[in-house]
Amino acid sequence: MKSVHKEELYIKKDALSDDLFDEKSIFFDIETTGFSPSHCHIYLIGCARRQGNYICIDQFLAENKEDEKQILLSFLEILKLYDTIISYNGIGFDIPFLKAKCDHYQLKENFQKYDYLDVFKIVSKQKFLLKLDNYKQKSIEEFLGISRDDKYNGGELINVYQQYVTTKDKEAEDLLYLHNYEDVWGMMMLLPILSYNEILNGQYSIKESRLETFTAYSGEKSDELYITLMNDFAVPKRVSCKIKDFYIIMNDKTTTIRIPIFKGTLYYFFENYKDYFYLPKEDIAIHKSVATFVDKSYRERAKASNCYTKKEGSFLPQYEDIMNPEFRKEYKDKVRYFELTTDFISSDIMLRRYVNHIFKLCQGFSK
Repeated sequence: MKSVHKEELYIKKDALSDDLFDEKSIFFDIETTGFSPSHCHIYLIGCARRQGNYICIDQFLAENKEDEKQILLSFLEILKLYDTIISYNGIGFDIPFLKAKCDHYQLKENFQKYDYLDVFKIVSKQKFLLKLDNYKQKSIEEFLGISRDDKYNGGELINVYQQYVTTKDKEAEDLLYLHNYEDVWGMMMLLPILSYNEILNGQYSIKESRLETFTAYSGEKSDELYITLMNDFAVPKRVSCKIKDFYIIMNDKTTTIRIPIFKGTLYYFFENYKDYFYLPKEDIAIHKSVATFVDKSYRERAKASNCYTKKEGSFLPQYEDIMNPEFRKEYKDKVRYFELTTDFISSDIMLRRYVNHIFKLCQGFSK
Protein backbone atom coordinates (compact mmCIF):
# COMPACT_ATOMS: atom_id res chain seq x y z
CA MET A 1 0.00 0.00 0.00
CA LYS A 2 1.06 3.54 -0.72
CA SER A 3 -0.28 6.69 0.93
CA VAL A 4 -0.01 10.41 0.30
CA HIS A 5 -0.71 13.22 2.77
CA LYS A 6 -1.11 16.82 1.60
CA GLU A 7 -2.05 19.99 3.44
CA GLU A 8 -3.59 23.02 1.77
CA LEU A 9 -4.35 26.37 3.36
CA TYR A 10 -8.10 26.67 4.00
CA ILE A 11 -9.58 29.74 2.39
CA LYS A 12 -13.18 30.52 3.32
CA LYS A 13 -15.12 31.18 0.13
CA ASP A 14 -18.75 31.35 1.24
CA ALA A 15 -20.80 31.08 4.42
CA LEU A 16 -22.61 27.86 3.45
CA SER A 17 -19.41 25.94 2.70
CA ASP A 18 -17.95 27.12 5.98
CA ASP A 19 -21.04 25.94 7.86
CA LEU A 20 -21.18 22.52 6.22
CA PHE A 21 -17.48 21.70 6.12
CA ASP A 22 -16.46 22.02 9.74
CA GLU A 23 -13.90 20.08 11.76
CA LYS A 24 -16.43 17.32 12.44
CA SER A 25 -16.93 16.59 8.73
CA ILE A 26 -14.96 14.51 6.26
CA PHE A 27 -15.16 14.27 2.46
CA PHE A 28 -14.26 11.01 0.78
CA ASP A 29 -14.26 9.25 -2.58
CA ILE A 30 -13.30 5.75 -3.68
CA GLU A 31 -11.94 4.43 -6.97
CA THR A 32 -12.91 0.89 -7.95
CA THR A 33 -12.27 -1.56 -10.78
CA GLY A 34 -16.01 -1.82 -11.48
CA PHE A 35 -19.49 -1.49 -10.03
CA SER A 36 -19.89 -4.83 -8.25
CA PRO A 37 -18.17 -5.27 -4.86
CA SER A 38 -18.38 -9.06 -5.22
CA HIS A 39 -16.36 -9.07 -8.46
CA CYS A 40 -14.36 -5.84 -8.26
CA HIS A 41 -12.16 -4.17 -5.69
CA ILE A 42 -11.28 -0.75 -4.30
CA TYR A 43 -7.87 0.46 -5.37
CA LEU A 44 -7.83 4.05 -4.07
CA ILE A 45 -9.53 5.95 -1.25
CA GLY A 46 -9.16 9.70 -0.80
CA CYS A 47 -10.47 11.88 1.99
CA ALA A 48 -10.33 15.54 3.02
CA ARG A 49 -10.87 17.16 6.41
CA ARG A 50 -10.32 20.48 8.12
CA GLN A 51 -7.71 20.90 10.81
CA GLY A 52 -7.46 24.48 12.00
CA ASN A 53 -6.55 26.68 9.05
CA TYR A 54 -5.63 23.75 6.83
CA ILE A 55 -7.33 21.14 4.68
CA CYS A 56 -5.67 17.74 4.98
CA ILE A 57 -6.05 15.33 2.09
CA ASP A 58 -5.04 11.71 2.54
CA GLN A 59 -4.99 9.09 -0.23
CA PHE A 60 -4.48 5.36 0.14
CA LEU A 61 -3.47 3.42 -2.98
CA ALA A 62 -3.58 -0.37 -3.30
CA GLU A 63 -0.52 -1.41 -5.27
CA ASN A 64 -2.26 -4.72 -5.95
CA LYS A 65 -5.52 -6.46 -5.06
CA GLU A 66 -4.03 -7.83 -1.84
CA ASP A 67 -3.63 -4.25 -0.51
CA GLU A 68 -7.38 -3.62 -0.52
CA LYS A 69 -7.84 -4.64 3.12
CA GLN A 70 -5.02 -2.36 4.24
CA ILE A 71 -6.38 0.76 2.52
CA LEU A 72 -9.76 0.02 4.09
CA LEU A 73 -8.22 -0.17 7.54
CA SER A 74 -6.31 3.09 7.01
CA PHE A 75 -9.45 4.93 5.92
CA LEU A 76 -11.60 3.49 8.73
CA GLU A 77 -9.01 4.66 11.27
CA ILE A 78 -9.33 8.27 10.07
CA LEU A 79 -13.11 7.98 9.83
CA LYS A 80 -13.40 7.28 13.57
CA LEU A 81 -12.54 10.93 14.30
CA TYR A 82 -15.55 12.42 12.49
CA ASP A 83 -19.33 12.72 12.81
CA THR A 84 -20.48 13.68 9.30
CA ILE A 85 -19.55 12.06 5.99
CA ILE A 86 -19.84 14.26 2.88
CA SER A 87 -19.75 12.63 -0.54
CA TYR A 88 -20.99 12.75 -4.09
CA ASN A 89 -23.36 9.78 -4.55
CA GLY A 90 -21.69 8.12 -1.59
CA ILE A 91 -25.02 6.90 -0.23
CA GLY A 92 -25.87 5.27 -3.54
CA PHE A 93 -22.46 3.77 -4.40
CA ASP A 94 -19.41 4.36 -2.18
CA ILE A 95 -20.89 3.49 1.23
CA PRO A 96 -22.60 0.24 0.09
CA PHE A 97 -19.36 -0.75 -1.68
CA LEU A 98 -17.30 -0.07 1.45
CA LYS A 99 -19.75 -1.96 3.68
CA ALA A 100 -19.65 -4.98 1.37
CA LYS A 101 -15.86 -4.98 1.44
CA CYS A 102 -15.77 -4.63 5.23
CA ASP A 103 -18.12 -7.62 5.50
CA HIS A 104 -15.87 -9.58 3.15
CA TYR A 105 -12.77 -8.94 5.29
CA GLN A 106 -14.73 -9.12 8.56
CA LEU A 107 -13.73 -5.56 9.46
CA LYS A 108 -15.71 -3.69 12.07
CA GLU A 109 -17.44 -0.64 10.63
CA ASN A 110 -19.94 1.85 12.05
CA PHE A 111 -21.34 3.53 8.94
CA GLN A 112 -24.81 3.61 10.50
CA LYS A 113 -23.68 6.00 13.26
CA TYR A 114 -22.71 8.87 10.93
CA ASP A 115 -24.67 11.81 9.63
CA TYR A 116 -24.53 12.01 5.84
CA LEU A 117 -24.50 14.82 3.33
CA ASP A 118 -24.71 13.48 -0.21
CA VAL A 119 -24.38 16.37 -2.65
CA PHE A 120 -25.63 14.27 -5.57
CA LYS A 121 -28.85 13.32 -3.76
CA ILE A 122 -29.66 17.00 -3.31
CA VAL A 123 -28.70 18.44 -6.70
CA SER A 124 -30.38 15.61 -8.62
CA LYS A 125 -33.67 16.79 -7.11
CA GLN A 126 -33.15 20.27 -8.59
CA LYS A 127 -33.30 19.36 -12.27
CA PHE A 128 -36.24 21.73 -12.72
CA LEU A 129 -33.92 24.56 -11.68
CA LEU A 130 -30.43 23.66 -12.94
CA LYS A 131 -31.48 22.08 -16.29
CA LEU A 132 -28.19 20.22 -16.86
CA ASP A 133 -27.63 17.39 -19.33
CA ASN A 134 -26.55 15.12 -16.47
CA TYR A 135 -25.69 15.44 -12.80
CA LYS A 136 -22.27 13.83 -12.62
CA GLN A 137 -19.72 15.56 -10.43
CA LYS A 138 -17.79 16.96 -13.38
CA SER A 139 -21.00 18.45 -14.83
CA ILE A 140 -21.68 20.30 -11.59
CA GLU A 141 -18.07 21.50 -11.53
CA GLU A 142 -18.44 22.85 -15.06
CA PHE A 143 -21.70 24.57 -14.10
CA LEU A 144 -19.86 26.30 -11.25
CA GLY A 145 -16.83 27.14 -13.39
CA ILE A 146 -14.47 24.78 -11.56
CA SER A 147 -11.59 23.62 -13.76
CA ARG A 148 -9.61 20.37 -13.57
CA ASP A 149 -6.18 19.18 -14.64
CA ASP A 150 -7.48 15.60 -14.67
CA LYS A 151 -8.95 14.65 -18.06
CA TYR A 152 -10.00 11.05 -17.30
CA ASN A 153 -13.19 9.54 -15.95
CA GLY A 154 -13.38 6.64 -13.51
CA GLY A 155 -14.03 4.05 -16.19
CA GLU A 156 -11.02 5.10 -18.25
CA LEU A 157 -8.76 4.90 -15.21
CA ILE A 158 -9.45 1.20 -14.65
CA ASN A 159 -7.08 0.37 -17.52
CA VAL A 160 -4.55 2.86 -16.15
CA TYR A 161 -4.69 1.13 -12.76
CA GLN A 162 -4.29 -2.33 -14.28
CA GLN A 163 -1.25 -1.02 -16.15
CA TYR A 164 0.12 0.40 -12.90
CA VAL A 165 -0.29 -2.93 -11.04
CA THR A 166 1.84 -4.62 -13.68
CA THR A 167 4.47 -1.96 -14.36
CA LYS A 168 4.38 0.37 -11.29
CA ASP A 169 4.69 3.14 -13.86
CA LYS A 170 5.10 6.54 -12.14
CA GLU A 171 3.05 8.39 -14.76
CA ALA A 172 0.15 5.98 -14.32
CA GLU A 173 0.40 6.35 -10.54
CA ASP A 174 0.29 10.14 -10.82
CA LEU A 175 -2.82 9.96 -13.01
CA LEU A 176 -4.60 7.80 -10.45
CA TYR A 177 -3.73 10.11 -7.57
CA LEU A 178 -4.65 13.22 -9.56
CA HIS A 179 -8.12 12.01 -10.51
CA ASN A 180 -8.98 11.01 -6.95
CA TYR A 181 -7.45 14.18 -5.51
CA GLU A 182 -9.53 16.39 -7.80
CA ASP A 183 -12.66 14.37 -7.04
CA VAL A 184 -12.19 15.00 -3.32
CA TRP A 185 -11.04 18.59 -3.72
CA GLY A 186 -13.84 19.24 -6.19
CA MET A 187 -16.44 18.06 -3.69
CA MET A 188 -15.44 20.87 -1.35
CA MET A 189 -15.81 23.37 -4.17
CA LEU A 190 -19.27 21.99 -4.96
CA LEU A 191 -20.85 22.97 -1.65
CA PRO A 192 -22.16 26.36 -2.90
CA ILE A 193 -24.48 24.41 -5.25
CA LEU A 194 -26.47 23.49 -2.13
CA SER A 195 -27.46 27.13 -1.61
CA TYR A 196 -30.39 26.67 -4.02
CA ASN A 197 -31.69 23.86 -1.84
CA GLU A 198 -31.25 25.99 1.29
CA ILE A 199 -33.51 28.67 -0.19
CA LEU A 200 -36.11 26.12 -1.28
CA ASN A 201 -36.11 24.80 2.28
CA GLY A 202 -36.85 28.20 3.81
CA GLN A 203 -33.45 29.86 4.29
CA TYR A 204 -34.57 33.33 3.22
CA SER A 205 -36.34 36.44 4.46
CA ILE A 206 -39.05 38.50 2.77
CA LYS A 207 -37.61 41.68 1.30
CA GLU A 208 -40.65 43.17 -0.45
CA SER A 209 -43.81 42.47 -2.44
CA ARG A 210 -45.22 44.71 -5.13
CA LEU A 211 -47.67 44.74 -8.02
CA GLU A 212 -46.36 45.17 -11.56
CA THR A 213 -48.05 45.51 -14.94
CA PHE A 214 -46.47 43.83 -17.96
CA THR A 215 -47.35 43.70 -21.64
CA ALA A 216 -47.56 40.28 -23.31
CA TYR A 217 -46.41 39.57 -26.88
CA SER A 218 -50.05 39.91 -27.93
CA GLY A 219 -50.06 43.48 -26.62
CA GLU A 220 -52.43 42.57 -23.81
CA LYS A 221 -51.59 44.02 -20.40
CA SER A 222 -51.68 41.90 -17.27
CA ASP A 223 -50.80 42.33 -13.64
CA GLU A 224 -48.34 40.26 -11.62
CA LEU A 225 -47.32 40.05 -7.99
CA TYR A 226 -43.56 40.25 -7.44
CA ILE A 227 -42.21 38.76 -4.20
CA THR A 228 -38.53 39.45 -3.57
CA LEU A 229 -36.57 37.38 -1.05
CA MET A 230 -33.19 37.92 0.57
CA ASN A 231 -31.26 34.65 0.37
CA ASP A 232 -29.58 33.54 3.59
CA PHE A 233 -26.83 32.08 1.39
CA ALA A 234 -25.80 33.66 -1.90
CA VAL A 235 -26.29 31.42 -4.93
CA PRO A 236 -23.24 30.86 -7.16
CA LYS A 237 -24.99 31.36 -10.50
CA ARG A 238 -28.22 32.89 -11.78
CA VAL A 239 -30.92 30.31 -12.52
CA SER A 240 -34.60 30.54 -13.39
CA CYS A 241 -37.55 28.25 -13.95
CA LYS A 242 -41.29 28.31 -14.57
CA ILE A 243 -43.44 25.84 -12.66
CA LYS A 244 -47.16 26.03 -13.39
CA ASP A 245 -48.13 29.68 -12.73
CA PHE A 246 -44.91 30.68 -11.00
CA TYR A 247 -41.73 32.13 -12.48
CA ILE A 248 -38.70 32.00 -10.17
CA ILE A 249 -35.34 33.75 -10.56
CA MET A 250 -32.49 33.08 -8.13
CA ASN A 251 -29.57 35.48 -8.51
CA ASP A 252 -26.76 36.04 -6.01
CA LYS A 253 -28.37 37.37 -2.80
CA THR A 254 -31.99 37.69 -3.98
CA THR A 255 -34.76 35.46 -5.28
CA THR A 256 -37.71 36.90 -7.18
CA ILE A 257 -41.03 35.12 -7.71
CA ARG A 258 -43.50 36.42 -10.29
CA ILE A 259 -47.12 35.31 -10.00
CA PRO A 260 -49.90 36.22 -12.45
CA ILE A 261 -52.93 37.91 -10.91
CA PHE A 262 -56.35 36.69 -12.02
CA LYS A 263 -58.90 39.47 -12.23
CA GLY A 264 -62.56 38.61 -12.62
CA THR A 265 -65.24 36.42 -11.06
CA LEU A 266 -64.52 33.16 -9.27
CA TYR A 267 -66.67 30.71 -7.34
CA TYR A 268 -66.62 29.59 -3.74
CA PHE A 269 -68.03 26.05 -3.53
CA PHE A 270 -69.86 24.99 -0.37
CA GLU A 271 -68.82 21.61 0.98
CA ASN A 272 -72.16 19.89 1.69
CA TYR A 273 -74.23 20.57 -1.42
CA LYS A 274 -77.15 18.50 -0.03
CA ASP A 275 -77.81 21.29 2.45
CA TYR A 276 -78.22 23.88 -0.33
CA PHE A 277 -80.59 24.96 -3.07
CA TYR A 278 -79.47 26.48 -6.36
CA LEU A 279 -81.18 29.64 -7.66
CA PRO A 280 -80.76 29.58 -11.47
CA LYS A 281 -81.82 33.17 -11.99
CA GLU A 282 -79.28 34.54 -9.51
CA ASP A 283 -76.72 31.82 -10.32
CA ILE A 284 -75.90 31.20 -6.66
CA ALA A 285 -76.63 28.58 -4.01
CA ILE A 286 -78.29 29.33 -0.66
CA HIS A 287 -78.64 27.24 2.46
CA LYS A 288 -81.88 25.26 2.81
CA SER A 289 -82.77 27.21 5.96
CA VAL A 290 -83.05 30.31 3.81
CA ALA A 291 -84.32 28.57 0.66
CA THR A 292 -87.63 27.71 2.37
CA PHE A 293 -88.62 31.36 1.87
CA VAL A 294 -88.02 31.15 -1.90
CA ASP A 295 -90.76 30.05 -4.29
CA LYS A 296 -90.19 26.41 -5.36
CA SER A 297 -90.33 27.42 -9.03
CA TYR A 298 -87.23 29.61 -8.53
CA ARG A 299 -85.10 27.02 -6.81
CA GLU A 300 -83.75 23.51 -7.34
CA ARG A 301 -81.71 21.03 -5.39
CA ALA A 302 -78.06 22.03 -5.59
CA LYS A 303 -75.43 19.77 -7.14
CA ALA A 304 -71.74 19.77 -6.26
CA SER A 305 -70.99 21.64 -9.49
CA ASN A 306 -73.39 24.55 -8.84
CA CYS A 307 -73.31 24.81 -5.06
CA TYR A 308 -71.43 28.08 -4.95
CA THR A 309 -71.44 31.78 -4.33
CA LYS A 310 -69.57 34.25 -6.54
CA LYS A 311 -66.79 36.69 -5.81
CA GLU A 312 -65.33 39.38 -8.04
CA GLY A 313 -61.84 40.71 -7.44
CA SER A 314 -58.13 39.98 -7.81
CA PHE A 315 -56.84 36.51 -6.97
CA LEU A 316 -53.63 34.45 -6.70
CA PRO A 317 -53.31 30.73 -7.56
CA GLN A 318 -52.55 27.96 -5.09
CA TYR A 319 -52.44 24.15 -5.37
CA GLU A 320 -53.05 23.24 -1.75
CA ASP A 321 -55.28 24.62 0.98
CA ILE A 322 -52.86 27.40 2.00
CA MET A 323 -55.01 30.54 2.16
CA ASN A 324 -58.74 30.68 2.85
CA PRO A 325 -61.34 31.12 1.63
CA GLU A 326 -60.35 29.53 -1.66
CA PHE A 327 -62.10 29.97 -5.00
CA ARG A 328 -62.20 28.10 -8.31
CA LYS A 329 -63.11 28.76 -11.91
CA GLU A 330 -64.90 25.41 -12.11
CA TYR A 331 -65.77 22.75 -9.56
CA LYS A 332 -63.19 20.16 -10.68
CA ASP A 333 -60.31 22.57 -11.19
CA LYS A 334 -57.09 21.55 -9.43
CA VAL A 335 -55.86 25.11 -9.24
CA ARG A 336 -57.52 27.12 -6.51
CA TYR A 337 -57.35 30.85 -5.84
CA PHE A 338 -57.44 33.15 -2.86
CA GLU A 339 -58.20 36.85 -2.80
CA LEU A 340 -55.28 39.24 -3.16
CA THR A 341 -55.66 41.76 -0.34
CA THR A 342 -53.53 44.51 1.17
CA ASP A 343 -53.39 42.45 4.37
CA PHE A 344 -51.78 39.59 2.45
CA ILE A 345 -49.26 41.80 0.64
CA SER A 346 -48.19 43.48 3.88
CA SER A 347 -47.91 40.31 5.97
CA ASP A 348 -44.51 38.59 6.05
CA ILE A 349 -46.13 35.59 7.73
CA MET A 350 -48.70 35.05 4.96
CA LEU A 351 -46.19 35.81 2.20
CA ARG A 352 -43.77 33.29 3.66
CA ARG A 353 -46.47 30.65 3.88
CA TYR A 354 -47.30 31.23 0.23
CA VAL A 355 -43.65 31.20 -0.88
CA ASN A 356 -43.08 27.93 0.99
CA HIS A 357 -46.07 26.48 -0.86
CA ILE A 358 -44.57 27.53 -4.20
CA PHE A 359 -41.17 26.04 -3.33
CA LYS A 360 -42.77 22.80 -2.19
CA LEU A 361 -44.64 22.63 -5.49
CA CYS A 362 -41.38 23.15 -7.40
CA GLN A 363 -39.60 20.42 -5.48
CA GLY A 364 -42.47 18.07 -6.30
CA PHE A 365 -41.61 18.46 -9.98
CA SER A 366 -38.18 16.91 -9.41
CA LYS A 367 -39.59 13.53 -8.39
